[in-house]
Amino acid sequence: MEQKKLEEAAQELQEPPYTIFSERYKVFTVIIASFAALISPISASIYYPALDPLAADLHVKVSTINLTITVYMIFQGLAPTFIGSISDKNGRRPAYLICFFLYLCANIGLALQTSYPALVCLRCLQSAGSSGTVALASGTAADLVTRAERGKYIGYASMGVALGPALGPVIGGLLTHFLGWRSIFWFLTILCGIMLLIMVIAFPETSRSVVGNGSIPPQKWNVPLIRLIQQRLERSSHQEIDTQTITHRYRRPNPLEALSLALQKETGMLLTFSALMYAGYFGVLSSLPSQLARKYDFNSLQIGLCFIPYGFGSVTSRWTVGTLTDRNFRRHAKKLGIAIVKNRQQRLQDFPIETARLEIALPMVYLSCICVMTFGWVMEHQTNLAGPLITLFFTGNMVTGSFSAINTLVVDINVKTPATATAASNLFRCLFGAGAVAAAVPLIERIGMGWMGTFIAALWLVLSPMLWCVWFYGRGWRDEKAAKDDQREKERMEREKGNDVEKVVNVAQPMNAKGEWSSTVQLSGSAQSSASKEGK
Repeated sequence: MEQKKLEEAAQELQEPPYTIFSERYKVFTVIIASFAALISPISASIYYPALDPLAADLHVKVSTINLTITVYMIFQGLAPTFIGSISDKNGRRPAYLICFFLYLCANIGLALQTSYPALVCLRCLQSAGSSGTVALASGTAADLVTRAERGKYIGYASMGVALGPALGPVIGGLLTHFLGWRSIFWFLTILCGIMLLIMVIAFPETSRSVVGNGSIPPQKWNVPLIRLIQQRLERSSHQEIDTQTITHRYRRPNPLEALSLALQKETGMLLTFSALMYAGYFGVLSSLPSQLARKYDFNSLQIGLCFIPYGFGSVTSRWTVGTLTDRNFRRHAKKLGIAIVKNRQQRLQDFPIETARLEIALPMVYLSCICVMTFGWVMEHQTNLAGPLITLFFTGNMVTGSFSAINTLVVDINVKTPATATAASNLFRCLFGAGAVAAAVPLIERIGMGWMGTFIAALWLVLSPMLWCVWFYGRGWRDEKAAKDDQREKERMEREKGNDVEKVVNVAQPMNAKGEWSSTVQLSGSAQSSASKEGK
């Protein structure tokens, strides 16, 4: 047994490094991806303080303007299914450039539009451009880091997603109060321009289907400007290429691939529970502006400032939960006698990855139930403002931590298509969230904020056995899926081998001296050699 473990450790040491990028460069790249992902949630929440002025200027009801939020969330879920699949096959940088181009055009149009139909259409385009960046951030983190340190880096990658809902209302309130609602979209245009410039200058291609562990040069048009300059200055330098580190993807990008992940037992349960958590939480969060205005008589600027505790709680969870997740991974590896080699990917065949991740996620889920129920009743009884703000901090910390741990597991079990897996998660969360936003206000008016928080907590509690099923049966489902994938890969290779033989064989039927067609089969040199070996 000990000999086998030593042999496995030696084999891992002989393998090429998971990535050639330094630790500092990995952090730099993931943080850029994280702030690129900021534009999706900030574009949704920055809009909230401007709803009343927009309704007045466009001569429509506030309820009509609210429909643009639902439409935005629907496209926020659909668009990443296209972008995620494209980026897993063709690279992260091209996908980012497509997203930012669409987003830039949409924001310019939104700043200039003067009608409600134009607002709806351009908000759809804005959502389509921005939402793909969330899946790309998680995909970038998965490209660069092994499972042993993925918890921390997924935390970095989703830091922008956590900051967006908190910063958006604050910035939107300030801009609307002092400069008017159009300034919101000019601000987003400038932000997009800055991020696009950073992407063009400094962001490297990380997709393992394009550059492997970073040692394989991408296409010339897919190289950041700073790297092009370095290449010209270091023409004589030679980089060893590890072609075996490429993650091969033989199929074309398929937008429906994200939906197919939901049909898998393990991934489907994780996606469904994560989406239901997001729907309940976002329903509470989206109703916060109206509740603060009604119960505390706050203006748009004051409402925006009340989102700061949520943002602070969300950001701190990235370090606490990320650190705990990585530490728990190493604890299980040590328990099994598996050596954690830095910058080497660990195999999952004999590793209980579901247990390692869900031991952190499940306690966070149950604490989230307590926090969201407490927040609902604190708001219901209109306590001192400190009460809602403190509970909002802990709610943001626990719920965001749960999302982070579950999303890390989703990426772990779909490591070949991390962006597609994140896109599938985003699709489910946004579609469920859109329904929650539409139902939140009528539900609060019917049963009150306290009972709505209780209902959401009870729903999470009742459905939490889905995660327990993944804990106990996930490894078996994963092995079953791996066997099916191996069988499909074997069949694909056999088909390719058959096609190669057909290409090699050149059937010629020359006419003989008698004027009859002969059925001589001429083989190319390689095929003749193969045939002669078989004959011997």
